[in-house]
Amino acid sequence: MQPYELTLAAAAEEIRTRRLSPVELVDSVLDRIARTEPALQAYVTVTAERARDAARAAERASAADAASRTSSHGPLHGIPMALKDLIDVAGVATTASSRVRAEHPAAAADSTVAARLAKAGTALVGKTHTHEFAFGLTTPQTRNAWHPDRVAGGSSGGSAVAVAAAAATFALGTDTGGSIRVPAALNGVVGLKPTYGLVPRHGVTSLSWSLDHVGPITRTVEDAALVMSVLAGHDPRDPASLPTPSSVDYRPPAGADLTGVRVGVPRNYYFEHVDPEVETAVRGAVEQLEALGATLVEVEIPMTRYVQATQWGLMVPEATAYHEQTLRSAPERYGADIRVLLEAGALMSAGDYLRAQRARTLMRQAWLRMLDEVDVVAAPTVPLTAVHTDQEVIVWPDGTSESVSDAYVRLSAPADITGVPALSVPVGRDGAGMPIGMQLLGRPLAEATVLRVGHAYEEAVPARGYAPVPVPAPPAIPAVPAVPADLRVDAL
Repeated sequence: MQPYELTLAAAAEEIRTRRLSPVELVDSVLDRIARTEPALQAYVTVTAERARDAARAAERASAADAASRTSSHGPLHGIPMALKDLIDVAGVATTASSRVRAEHPAAAADSTVAARLAKAGTALVGKTHTHEFAFGLTTPQTRNAWHPDRVAGGSSGGSAVAVAAAAATFALGTDTGGSIRVPAALNGVVGLKPTYGLVPRHGVTSLSWSLDHVGPITRTVEDAALVMSVLAGHDPRDPASLPTPSSVDYRPPAGADLTGVRVGVPRNYYFEHVDPEVETAVRGAVEQLEALGATLVEVEIPMTRYVQATQWGLMVPEATAYHEQTLRSAPERYGADIRVLLEAGALMSAGDYLRAQRARTLMRQAWLRMLDEVDVVAAPTVPLTAVHTDQEVIVWPDGTSESVSDAYVRLSAPADITGVPALSVPVGRDGAGMPIGMQLLGRPLAEATVLRVGHAYEEAVPARGYAPVPVPAPPAIPAVPAVPADLRVDAL
């Protein structure tokens, strides 16, 4: 096994016992990036020398620990990771994968999450592509790690592809309508959207301030828990930050016993207009949870007819407000799909926005009542696997249709509207070999429970796409649009 193939937990143990040097691990991941990038284009910026400097510093710290027979560093020490290019890192430009920021200066300071990861000893290998300003569900610059002719998912597509292709040990994404969980599901990795306000967003470019979340994308649930233990905790610079401690250990207990855990199985909404292969895989995973001791409880998902209207009614006008000045001064710099959404937001009335806010309040209250009956709700993350890059519309067997973006956001949006934690875990693949994801949704601040259930499933059914995926040689891959030179800040 090559070092880049190691999960975070496995790499941490190798580094702790000095069987693996952080320098060796970072060099292995950088080499993997060099080999996968021509095909996948997961990265906007590769910060190779910065990563090597951090790895050398981590190696010196490990040597000092060994000399003094102490262990003063945590599991993220020396781990190569990537950040979605909405997240500020001092000295590196935050482009948001947009020509609007083609000449954007380097960030003057770290975002809160970048600072916390740096303090934990991580090595930043690069900034990953997002759907422009996170306003989309496909990330068109980036290709799916399993099949480059399929969409990566979005908006954290670059982060999910980098992790799935072993071009980062872990990565951070943001989730406003499903943007961590959707690409995680489509690329066969783990994605956690934490409780709203649990992970600070200071220094993170906003899409919609009342819906934005920051969270990890990893290869295993255990890895997600390790990252969360570093990310979570109050920051007064984020107005939505919750007064929570920053020393919580989210690692789930060993073993796969779920006795006493109540798993809600939706009787409506989440299994409507869902691909049969996705439904079969997710229901099979739910049965596995029952076999591990969980009690299955049917639940009714409340206020489902208002989900998408509320999601778009909040997100679009908030995004337009954020971009108002640039939209007036340089509208031609936005991609056509983003510009039309931002211009639509300018046409929405204050009344429309306030009705969406009222609906969100009622929906959150109804969800909390539902979650009083169960510990987690288990459901598909997305209703279908990754589509071909040229597909724009889904036609369901009953003759109804919806856009690919609407399909992907439909099942993930409720967790953003209500602010509850949601974890996507791989539960198999369809007939074409594309990954399928199941999401576990819990009560606010119940990350430990959600992670425990996901980890138990992972322990019982380990071979579900966590292993790094070999990438075909570039000549066998259909042509991929070149990344504009002005969006590649630092070559490998």
